Amino acid sequence: MSERYAVVVTTIHQPTSAVRRIAAEAPRLGAEFILIGDSKSPADFSQPGATYLDLDAQRRTGLRYAELAPVGHYARKNIGYLAAMRNGAGVIIETDDDNIPGDDFWAPREARLEAKLAEFGWINTYARFADGLIWPRGLPLEEVRRAPTEFEALPSVVVDCPIQQGLADEDPDVDAIYRLLLPLPVRFRRAGPVALRGAWCPFNSQNTTWWRKAFPLLYLPAHCSWRVTDIWRSFVAQRIAYLNGWGVLFHHATVHQERNEHDLMRDFAEEVPGYLHNARIRRALEALDLPAGEEVIPEAMRACYHELVRMELIGTAELPLLDAWLQDLSAAQAGAPAPAGGR
Repeated sequence: MSERYAVVVTTIHQPTSAVRRIAAEAPRLGAEFILIGDSKSPADFSQPGATYLDLDAQRRTGLRYAELAPVGHYARKNIGYLAAMRNGAGVIIETDDDNIPGDDFWAPREARLEAKLAEFGWINTYARFADGLIWPRGLPLEEVRRAPTEFEALPSVVVDCPIQQGLADEDPDVDAIYRLLLPLPVRFRRAGPVALRGAWCPFNSQNTTWWRKAFPLLYLPAHCSWRVTDIWRSFVAQRIAYLNGWGVLFHHATVHQERNEHDLMRDFAEEVPGYLHNARIRRALEALDLPAGEEVIPEAMRACYHELVRMELIGTAELPLLDAWLQDLSAAQAGAPAPAGGR
């Protein structure tokens, strides 16, 4: 099918070079560009070629999630996903306001494709695309020094991957420990993709493509550190994706990051819950008895997030937020127009 695309970004800055580039180039993919503001966003923000929703506009959407979601948290990006679904998107590409898209960022996407397939254990997917020591934010630190996977020895198969993570060159998504100790910038190789179906690797929200059947799994938790929200989302998404026979794909860099200013020690502090608990989260999610099937993904998500609340990693206020998200998502998808054309 010929799907409609949307690109979703959250920002608290005046339009960055990345935002201006996305606005100018989104028509290449026929993509709607949705920008989500927050309490720190400039009052006079304006970007031609984008649909910008400040806090007032978000509340006027009628979304229950928008009424309940806390301000000042990256998880307000959830409102952008819902807006894209309401407008009929069948493929959502999420990125950040400091990621500059390359030409291949605008190439049409396919959910089914051939890739090297990994099915067991923790995988450092960055090692597929780099020779030196580098790892994705969220990989348990005890896994960093393990011998890299022999990717060429993995089978090449066609895999259904409705979640696909692209890498970022120059200033990639690594944790604060890497940034404090090891050299940047980094440019990744253009190696072939690797799909995980049973294996585990954190993925982020900086250059990630989602197809409609995986849309529920876009949900970013708000009652946890902003430096782990997309990482913990990725663990829930992987657990449920594998339950449904889907792969999660990692492919070469299609953006380069001109990173916004960060306080690395503050980032480190915000990442500590991940350093301490990411491996534990995987074990807990794998131990859950979850239902299989696309129609029961909301039930499986509730079970996963209840477990994270039980583990006291996410606050109890997350659960009504998740219910609001799932209700809004169901309404958004019910009202979305069908994709045009066919292939």
